Amino acid sequence: MTDPDDRATTEQETVRVRRAPKYPAFIIVGGGIGAIATFIATMLFEPDPAVGYGPLLGYFSLYGITAGVVIGALTALLVDRITLRRAKEATIEHTTVEAAPVDSDKRDSELEG
Repeated sequence: MTDPDDRATTEQETVRVRRAPKYPAFIIVGGGIGAIATFIATMLFEPDPAVGYGPLLGYFSLYGITAGVVIGALTALLVDRITLRRAKEATIEHTTVEAAPVDSDKRDSELEG
């Protein structure tokens, strides 16, 4: 409950509200898609018998996952730009309440009694 002696000031401000994408989610999903694409691309071709399938998949995963992460990050940037255009303005109120100064004699009598 507020004391009638308290002073309240209210400020209004206009802000922009929008939904922003979560960059880590886009980057992780892009890396996962890159890994799956690398696995599929490696399975389509016969591996070199001298090298084997495992090292070949590991080597190409370096490029596939990196490409997926870059594409995921670029997609997040593109979605961020789109949501920036669709941002809406809203008015907010910020209320600050300052307590009235307490008389020291009144405070001392309340503490004693």
